[in-house]
Amino acid sequence: MTNSDKGSDKGSDKGSDKKGALAELRVIDATQMLAGPIAGTRLGDLGADVIKVEPPASGEFNRTRGFEDQQSNGEMTTFLAVNRNKRSLAIDLKSADGLEVIYELVKKSDVFLQNFRHGTADRLGIGYQDLKKINPRIIYCSISGYGSVGPYRDRPGQDLIVQGYSGSMFSVGAAGDDPTPSALWGADVMTGYQAVIGILAAVESRHHTGVGQHVEVDMLSVVMDCQLQEIVTYLNAGPMPRRLEERSAHGSIPAPYGVYKTKDAWLTLAMVPLPILGEILNDDWLKTLAHYNDGHKYRNEVYKKIRNSFKDKTTAEWIEICDKAGAWCGPVYNYEQLMNDKHIKETNYIVEQSQFRGGSAKTVRPPIKMDQTPPSIRRGAPALGEHTEEILGKLLQMKPEKISQLINSGAVAKTKEQA
Repeated sequence: MTNSDKGSDKGSDKGSDKKGALAELRVIDATQMLAGPIAGTRLGDLGADVIKVEPPASGEFNRTRGFEDQQSNGEMTTFLAVNRNKRSLAIDLKSADGLEVIYELVKKSDVFLQNFRHGTADRLGIGYQDLKKINPRIIYCSISGYGSVGPYRDRPGQDLIVQGYSGSMFSVGAAGDDPTPSALWGADVMTGYQAVIGILAAVESRHHTGVGQHVEVDMLSVVMDCQLQEIVTYLNAGPMPRRLEERSAHGSIPAPYGVYKTKDAWLTLAMVPLPILGEILNDDWLKTLAHYNDGHKYRNEVYKKIRNSFKDKTTAEWIEICDKAGAWCGPVYNYEQLMNDKHIKETNYIVEQSQFRGGSAKTVRPPIKMDQTPPSIRRGAPALGEHTEEILGKLLQMKPEKISQLINSGAVAKTKEQA
């Protein structure tokens, strides 16, 4: 969109004086839970004006459902975490007046992001074909569990369920262990990041074509893409990751890849050549295993031999020894230990985001650094409907009487404090 199309309204952003790389981009974020919201957050971190649209009564899923109902600043911490750098427009998409507001907003926006179940957006009148007629330049991104075609398109796409389909749960542990899921919400988060990549590619394409397009990202495709090495090996050579008698951190990676008990905690070992490990542990047999594949060939034997070899020294002592030997290693932290780590402190991983209620909340800084257009946290996660009047009045140029009529009809809502 041009500056004249967008108008000057961007809200009362705070933070860096430098504009983000996406400062001229406006995004309508109609997502909930994790994959969609984190995509909107990343676009916001990069400077985009992200308008979160959510139901007036209770807002999106994470406003009312958190980790053991843990709250900060009057909001669920799970919501605070993935909705910074957004403005909130509380709107009833099932009402005619609410739908008309969305259509007006689409005219002034670049991206529409949604993760409704298959067919829901079309039923609401906000599918790609609907919005394309209103704004041919709109970039419409759909996030789903399994895509818009195929027998699973109507199934719920949730991180754990998709992990189960992906084949990845049999890559960690030992033979006979239960399937082992990841606790990183990897399917959700990586899907959100892939959505951002697709959106930015479509923005670049629009610079040349003048028109938008439909971007689709599904979680199952993403978690398969994350396993390219394993899946390509299986498809072309046959073997799958194998969990053997001894526990390992990955069924396709040679020993000593894994986690080991030390005198006071735990130690991780990654791509350590076995002869180097032999020097560290003063083991003549390990010193003879010079071929990379020996770590595969003798996986069980190596793990059995070294499993309890690290209990006589502390993790810090082993890290010092391994670092001197050139062996890749590290500690195993809980969150308290992570926050007290010198690297985390000295490089300012933890920052504050301002909040409508309560002042501010701690969060993790954006992971991307750019010297000319740095990502920043200009605002915290919004209160439900915090920016409804601002968006309708300043951006859509609605008169106060019209805004009041929409609020009174229930088509839109503002925060309780603004009532």
